[in-house]
Amino acid sequence: MTAGVLAAETLGDLIARGAIIADTPITPAQIQPASLDLRLGTTAYRVRASFLAGAGNTVADRLATFEMHRMDLTQGAVLEKGCVYVIPLAETLALPQGLSAVANAKSSTGRLDLLTRTITDGGAEFDRIPEGYRGPLYAEVCPRSFSVLVRPGMRLNQIRFRAGQAMLADADLAALHAREPLVSGTAVISEGLAFSVDLMAPGNGIVGYRAKPHAGVVDLDRIGHYDAREFWEELRSPEGRVILDPGAFYILVSREAVTIPPDYAAEMAPYLAMVGEFRVHYAGFFDPGFGYGPAGGSGSRGVLEVRCHEAPFALEHGQIVGRLVYERMQTRPAQLYGTGIASNYQGQGLKLAKQFR
Repeated sequence: MTAGVLAAETLGDLIARGAIIADTPITPAQIQPASLDLRLGTTAYRVRASFLAGAGNTVADRLATFEMHRMDLTQGAVLEKGCVYVIPLAETLALPQGLSAVANAKSSTGRLDLLTRTITDGGAEFDRIPEGYRGPLYAEVCPRSFSVLVRPGMRLNQIRFRAGQAMLADADLAALHAREPLVSGTAVISEGLAFSVDLMAPGNGIVGYRAKPHAGVVDLDRIGHYDAREFWEELRSPEGRVILDPGAFYILVSREAVTIPPDYAAEMAPYLAMVGEFRVHYAGFFDPGFGYGPAGGSGSRGVLEVRCHEAPFALEHGQIVGRLVYERMQTRPAQLYGTGIASNYQGQGLKLAKQFR
């Protein structure tokens, strides 16, 4: 089996072969160029604490220990801010040997500060599905800034399948950048492609947003419905500096425009804690074609989901805050991100989740 991330067409083959299973048929809208959207099931379990199943244990067994109560999502239900929920997903896996997977929150999920991670039977890590895994999938969901209204079938997270080792070493990444520039400006390559934060805007414009602490409920199905001013404070930074408050959540944007060529996929990795008391990235898949060609122009900037920990931290314009890890595709997908599919963030700059206007 050729090493690489599986493209949409191969995902269709996996579904046909029964490696990805669902009682309700998987729809074409779930299949992205290099990933599959996962759907919420009909029940949410409110639990006392986040957990991993651990070796030899099932999530169902652990739920018996941690469950406080359960909710039927059929008519819609509110997941409350600050609470932890475990929701069985509609899809289950029967992966062949040689095939593993990694999950991640979708872009709009991360931009809502809706911490969503995938857990599995026997799992010792979040969002990592080992080679040959056979069993159910669950979403652990913790709304951090806003309570949210959810229904069965909503797609909060996504899964990417890979055969073998697909990650590009730094030397390979530098060679790719020499052939096809991956980032505007100078490429800083060290365990991936580094990017920095943009905190300068012409005419003292908006450089980011900070979530308001006591906003209302967000119905995830309502696109372009909510007045952003009711949920977000605008940030301006004439000096190119923002002081992050502990516990606060921010939407910022990268200074660089990035490109993902058609034969590659990427994932945004959180930056090392040693650079400051904050974390960047709660959602991080970048599909082939992001920022590439006529649809994306000369790259698209990455939106940064930032949460500060422990102590206030002064974030400066141009500070490196994260990196993109590139992987080879096993085959080039027939459709690229932003080309003939519903791609909300192609050619993006600073942008809130799609529920806000």
